[in-house]
Amino acid sequence: MNTVLLSAVLSLSVVASAQPPAAPTPVPQGAPVELRGLWVDAFGPGIKTPAEVDQLIADARAMNVNVIFAQVGRRGDCYCLKAAMPPTDDPAVPAGFDPLADLIEKAHPLGLQVHAWIITTSVWNSPTPPKSPDHAFNLHGPDKTGRDNWLLVKFDGTLKAGADWVFDPGHPDATEYIKNMYVSVVQNYDVDGIQFDRVRYPDYNPVGGPNGWGYNETALARFRAETGASGTLAPEDPAWSAWRRTQVTNLVRDTALAVKAVRPDVSVNAATITYGAGPTTDEGFTQTRTYNEVLQDWLTWVRGGYLDLNVMMNYKRDFVPEQAGWFNTWAAYAAGLRVRSPEVTQVSGASIYLNDQASTLNQVRKTRTLGLGWAGYSYRTPDADVNAGKRTTADVLPELTRKLAGPGGPFASPARWVRPDPAALRALRGTVATTGTAPLGNRTVRLLDESGEELARTTTNGLGGYGFLRLPERAVRVEVGGVTGEPVTAPAGRVTEVPTLTVP
Repeated sequence: MNTVLLSAVLSLSVVASAQPPAAPTPVPQGAPVELRGLWVDAFGPGIKTPAEVDQLIADARAMNVNVIFAQVGRRGDCYCLKAAMPPTDDPAVPAGFDPLADLIEKAHPLGLQVHAWIITTSVWNSPTPPKSPDHAFNLHGPDKTGRDNWLLVKFDGTLKAGADWVFDPGHPDATEYIKNMYVSVVQNYDVDGIQFDRVRYPDYNPVGGPNGWGYNETALARFRAETGASGTLAPEDPAWSAWRRTQVTNLVRDTALAVKAVRPDVSVNAATITYGAGPTTDEGFTQTRTYNEVLQDWLTWVRGGYLDLNVMMNYKRDFVPEQAGWFNTWAAYAAGLRVRSPEVTQVSGASIYLNDQASTLNQVRKTRTLGLGWAGYSYRTPDADVNAGKRTTADVLPELTRKLAGPGGPFASPARWVRPDPAALRALRGTVATTGTAPLGNRTVRLLDESGEELARTTTNGLGGYGFLRLPERAVRVEVGGVTGEPVTAPAGRVTEVPTLTVP
């Protein structure tokens, strides 16, 4: 090829690659309702520039998915300009560009939902501190002492989980900050949902053993004051494990209440753990690795109505028989939960990055047969070959799209997803105060009807807060330590604030 011709071809190639993708068509209003999600992480291209957002929107519509779980909070930062977290330092984001705002503006007219996915507890992982002086790591990181230090500590004194510094769910100030991360996004952006990720204690070796994280000085002092324990509890101590598990649950509950108080139609969801074999009964859930190894009790979140979507990270290789069995068991358990707690949509998230495309198709079909929603991780790594560096996303994504949404594919016809109905919300929250110096946290709060029958129970957080997200359409009272509040009938469509209850 001569030089002139080669130059012309290269010029055309550059122009062609710079052209925006063809304008996608909106999801039809009459399309069936079925959740089909796609996780878009912030560790590679996805939402960092206007061109990336355009390409993502076109790819999502071509695949006939309808929910984008967009990672806007990576580690204490935000791929947005208006939130409690400072804007990301990521150099791939142009100055002044708001990825979340651009994504919402382009997605909504096409019927695509945008859920703000935020890593809940991880706060930083670089030896160089964040640029913003307001970043939580700079304000409450390893150089701080006493209550100003919010970081998790391991039983042996380790301060980092892998490469990450992580906030301790037992520190009341850290959990307030985390709650406000999500609320600030909902206040400033028309997101369809928020998603918790890593809302748990970090993995701990050996596999199968007790979790050894949670030894922040403030968290330990809380536990001792609230339970009467002394000394430093071993990781396997059942009361210590139960207390830590409850801190995670209270964080999810309190954030859900705070989000719903701002916008009751925003979906609250979590990417939940499904390590190893799944349970076959609710009682069996307490024997799972999820419950015991990372102290994540998402069954309580489902039962209590803290979630609108339970997006299980059912990450299993379909071509490995043992893992395929694990996938089936967790999916079957979720299908049972769908019947027992129909208010919460169950979604089987799939590790498309660990599977070949045939395996992904097989898992999609199994998921849909059980009546579950589906979500794929991830847009950046759409199959095992891409994950292994053997092929590129540009090569693989069109192939997977044709298999999913082409003729005869499981997503051949468009589907839509809808926000939660605000009228279905009936919730209350309140705070406990004391007349003395007794701790506010870990107090049992009972929800009673007028006859005194217990309808539900929860515990107070470290600041004395509590709440319920699933109330009956009649008068109820709250009772703490023998002190009962006035009756309240919570109206639909809102979170009702009840007066502070003062207890001994």
